[in-house]
Amino acid sequence: FVYQFMGECYFTNGTQRIRYVTRCIYNREEWVRFDSDVGEYRAVTELGRSDAEYFNKQYLERTRAEVDTVCRHNYEGPETHTSLRR
Repeated sequence: FVYQFMGECYFTNGTQRIRYVTRCIYNREEWVRFDSDVGEYRAVTELGRSDAEYFNKQYLERTRAEVDTVCRHNYEGPETHTSLRR
């Protein structure tokens, strides 16, 4: 079996609009997803229903904060480093 966790950041107009999507995948089947546009974890399959409820109770605030701590940080990072080298 393979368990995968994927975090994806989508940017519109630079950092004016950031969408963060987290996918939990087990054996090539996505079972839970967090979408910052929705604002909570949602079950993709029946297998993920109880996990989505648990993640919403335990990790929701942290995951919502990842829009800034992960996405915005990674977007601005390379630009900052490039300007420092000049």
